[in-house]
Amino acid sequence: MGDSSSSSSSASPQFVTKHWEGFKEFWGERFSFLDHYSRFIKRDKPLPSWSDADVEAFIATDPVHGPALKTAREAAKFAVTGSVIGAVSTAGVAWKYSRSLHGSGLAFLAGGVFGWTFGQEIANHSLQLYRFDTLAAQTKFLEWWEDKSERRS
Repeated sequence: MGDSSSSSSSASPQFVTKHWEGFKEFWGERFSFLDHYSRFIKRDKPLPSWSDADVEAFIATDPVHGPALKTAREAAKFAVTGSVIGAVSTAGVAWKYSRSLHGSGLAFLAGGVFGWTFGQEIANHSLQLYRFDTLAAQTKFLEWWEDKSERRS
């Protein structure tokens, strides 16, 4: 009897460990795009902030990734506009019909998320983002900025 209780307690950590590893692998595959940014995020000394002029300088110097980065920045403006419109209009409707502060606040948050999503989709189609590799453009910009900021130091 003593053996069965010790074997079940030793099997439990293996069961949890096995499923935890599977869970990490599953989500690691879905968020594998974050691996491109890990060398810029997990630094001892963080990258300094950049300005719009720095981004424009990169766009002017890189004929391959510059246009993709410029288009991605324009798409972000679509998304922000959609977010503002979605948040304000949804919160306004919620406030008009419920006069509930917490309901309007939740509607504001949800409308912002939905508006961001719709704005991003509109930008995707109107700016034809599917033709660009925006992840590579952003990574190249970060590499360029890393090199430029290290040369300044």
